[in-house]
Amino acid sequence: MSGAIGYMLIGLFGLVLLNVPIAIALGVVAVIAIWLIQGSDMLVNAALVMFDGATSFPLLAIPLFILAGGIMNSSSISRRLIGLATAMLGFVRGGLAMVTIGASMFFAEISGSAVAGVAALGSLLIPAMKSRGYSKEFSAAVTSSASSLAIILPPSIPMILYAVMAQVSVVKMFIAGFLPGILGGLGLAGASYLYALKYDFPVEQRFRWSQLVKAFREAAWALLLPVIILGGIFGGFVTATEGAALAVVAALFISVVIYRELNVRALYKALVDGALQTAVVMLLVAASALVGTFMTESQLPQALATWIAKLTTNPYLVLLLLNVLFLILGMFLHSAAAIILTVPIVLPLIQQVGIDPVHFGLVLTLNLAIGQQTPPVASVLIASCSLAKADIWRTTKANVGFLVVLLTVLMICTYVPWLALAPAQWIYGDPTLGAMPQ
Repeated sequence: MSGAIGYMLIGLFGLVLLNVPIAIALGVVAVIAIWLIQGSDMLVNAALVMFDGATSFPLLAIPLFILAGGIMNSSSISRRLIGLATAMLGFVRGGLAMVTIGASMFFAEISGSAVAGVAALGSLLIPAMKSRGYSKEFSAAVTSSASSLAIILPPSIPMILYAVMAQVSVVKMFIAGFLPGILGGLGLAGASYLYALKYDFPVEQRFRWSQLVKAFREAAWALLLPVIILGGIFGGFVTATEGAALAVVAALFISVVIYRELNVRALYKALVDGALQTAVVMLLVAASALVGTFMTESQLPQALATWIAKLTTNPYLVLLLLNVLFLILGMFLHSAAAIILTVPIVLPLIQQVGIDPVHFGLVLTLNLAIGQQTPPVASVLIASCSLAKADIWRTTKANVGFLVVLLTVLMICTYVPWLALAPAQWIYGDPTLGAMPQ
């Protein structure tokens, strides 16, 4: 059995290296493994397993949040958020970089997608930074790193996916992401300021209350979006999936009725783009359900947990090993694929050593945020480099300072979990949430 699983993994990575889409590779390898080990009679269940895996109710939040982000991209919501961030932060040296970070955090609170953040904000802010003397590599780096905060901040799409896979509360995952996301944003802003002093980046404008008030008025309706979405979810009025539907309705209402800037052609494009992104994610989920069923029946996760437990049962060392694993996987896999492939395998291990699954989910998503910045895959970094027309390796060099910030937040959340999970402990009245076993 173990030899067959080894061949299965070799076949999977072989297909991926041949540029076969990972969802197709997963499905092909799983079908062949089931046929060889369990017999052709078991293949009749394959379609049902894939269908059931992709039709979980919480997963409906993913296409809805993707669509909400697409609607924002097609209207002036992104531009108004940038205007507000500029009025708030433009007086600081290197303020345009901080505007990028602030606007990315605003956008992340609505779309939950890092790639959507790069597409929406990078197309406006990267040319602006380049025109003000920022290098194209730095412009791409700060935009990419700031956009990856969407993986940590609610309503993070990878967090939704993890919560479904691990069967934990989506809302608890969202709450757990708040402090790390804010810490990450502050850290990136601090790094930007140091870069601004070193390279003498300009101050954009003097701080004026009148300009801030004007920008706030123009962006007031856009700012209502995260209040409506997260307020409804955290207030217990709607589930995360219902909150995603609410995000679409609110984005449509604000774009069409209030700002009157979303036409039929732009809406059609947002729907098509959203459908394509959703199809990619859902095909991955369906194929992973087939792989997960096979692995569960072959008891691979339990075997891995037993093997690592023989090495150590210290949860801190286990988390160190998992951090190394996820940082490596993040270099080669997209966040959805990494979650789908690893969670079913390592979940029995973290349960065995007593690590809280919400804590583990936070550590996993932080690793994947860093993975979006590390080549060769680096989906968010590549998108940012494309907009900036910058070389990916030179941009990676410029991105080192921001990666240090994200790694620092990862270490804090890994080994001081009570700091990151304090809001969830307070809201749920559970001081043991995220507590490490002694």
